[in-house]
Amino acid sequence: MAELSPFHLAFPVHDLAAARAFWGDVMGCPEGRSSEQWVDFDFYGHQIVAHLTGKRSDAHENPVDGHGVPVPHFGLVLGMEQWQELADRLTAAGTDFKIAPYIRFKGQPGEQATMFFTDPSGNAIEMKVFADRSKLFATS
Repeated sequence: MAELSPFHLAFPVHDLAAARAFWGDVMGCPEGRSSEQWVDFDFYGHQIVAHLTGKRSDAHENPVDGHGVPVPHFGLVLGMEQWQELADRLTAAGTDFKIAPYIRFKGQPGEQATMFFTDPSGNAIEMKVFADRSKLFATS
């Protein structure tokens, strides 16, 4: 597998102070450059940028494994230790999970621990870990 390049994602937020509190304090993402209109965060080595738009995001849901998965959403595939530490940190912070941490597709090639939650602007985030990362794109 080739080394993964960091991705860049710009997303809308309605309040930069709330974004800083969530992404910096709750998620533990170090802050990078910023202005009065945007803030960079180090999202596990990836660059995400919260851009002030003044509007909250509207998400829809699609059924997956008996749950309503928020669409659109973004996130990362972590290692189990990182995932569990984040799940514990989010739980301790009183996060209102859209889908609480659980194992889905049990016993199947795509078995994974997953959780869904939103930031203060309503942006949906999924963090997951695969039982076998080599099955990330497995179809059967």
